[in-house]
Parts: sequence; structure tokens; C-alpha cells
Amino acid sequence: MAKKKFYVVWEGHKTGVFDNWKTCETAIKGYAGAKYKSFENEALAHRAINENYWKYVNKKPASASTSNQNAGGGPIMKSISVDAAYSSASKNMEYQGVYTADKSVWFKRGPLPKGTNNVGEFLAIVHALALCKQQNIDLPIYTDSQTAMAWVNNKKAKTTLAEEPSNERLFEFIERAENWLKENTWKNKILKWDTRNWGEIPADFGRK
Repeated sequence: MAKKKFYVVWEGHKTGVFDNWKTCETAIKGYAGAKYKSFENEALAHRAINENYWKYVNKKPASASTSNQNAGGGPIMKSISVDAAYSSASKNMEYQGVYTADKSVWFKRGPLPKGTNNVGEFLAIVHALALCKQQNIDLPIYTDSQTAMAWVNNKKAKTTLAEEPSNERLFEFIERAENWLKENTWKNKILKWDTRNWGEIPADFGRK
């Protein structure tokens, strides 16, 4: 006889602990970015529902500290991908972060007037770092911007963008991000997305 399992749904149409797969499947089917896991112990399942999802599902790949690839040569799917988009027509910029494996959106900001793509990429990385620290999530973060990675490393957005009344809010975000980098440490690895071999980064806005 198969051992009875209990299912925890952290995010879905309905959340909680379920004692059968059929009920769990109904709670998550068709729900983008559903977060769930099975347990063989009912007590552990009830404890898990009150704790962070990533504590139970995220196992950091051994190669994450030295490479931007997993053992199979592709990206680490248990990761966050960030990207920005700039419209030359509207002069607006926006950025977002998604869970690489299923492209579910974790955060999105914008459109912000009179921005640049590099600024958006920089803010997206810092947003992801801050979110991870707040929620105690130790996931690698992918970006396709070498410039943004350098800015984060230097804790300074070296943009030539001119500040003006229309983008005052954007510069407030930049200052806040720079201060966060100076005042905090993080465990997350910031990795370069290999667009040539992997295609567009999952956080891409698809407007090319």
C-alpha cells in the first residue's frame, strides 16, 4: 500500500494542507506560479504551511557559486531572472523579476518616465536582492546586463541620464538602491544570462 501523503499549497486558488492529491490538484491547476509540495508527515506539513516555501524546495546547486550553469549546461531553473524594457516612443522604462522555471512574475515596476534600460536593469537586480533578503531566499539572480552587474558590484549607478522633474521619482529609486547596496550584504549570486546559448532571459518583456 502506498504511503499516505499530505500536500501543502502556499500559493494557489486555495491554500492550506490537503490529505489527497485530487484536492491539491484542484487548488493549483491553472494557477500561474503555484507553490506546493508533498510531505509524508502530517505534522511537518502543518508546520511547513506557516513557514517559507523556499525553505522546503530550494536546494542551491553545488555549481552556483562558481558558474552560471547547472550540471546540464543550461541555466539554474530555481532562480530569479530580471530584465528591463525601454520604449524609444514613450521614453518610459519598466523592469520586472520572474521565477526562471515558470516565468511567474515576482515583482514589476513602471512604466517610469525618462529612464534608460541600464538603469532599469540595475534597479531590477537590487529589487531582487532586497526581496530575497526580506524573505530569506537564497536564490541566484540572472541578468543579461553586464553593465548593471558592474554597477551593483560598485554599489553605484554610473548613469549619464540627466535628472529632470519628469524623472525625479526614478532618481529617488536609484538613490534608494545605492543606499541599500551600501548598507546591506547578501548571499545571492548574481549571474550573467547566456542569451546566445539559452535564448532571451525569461524576464524579457518580448518587445524586440
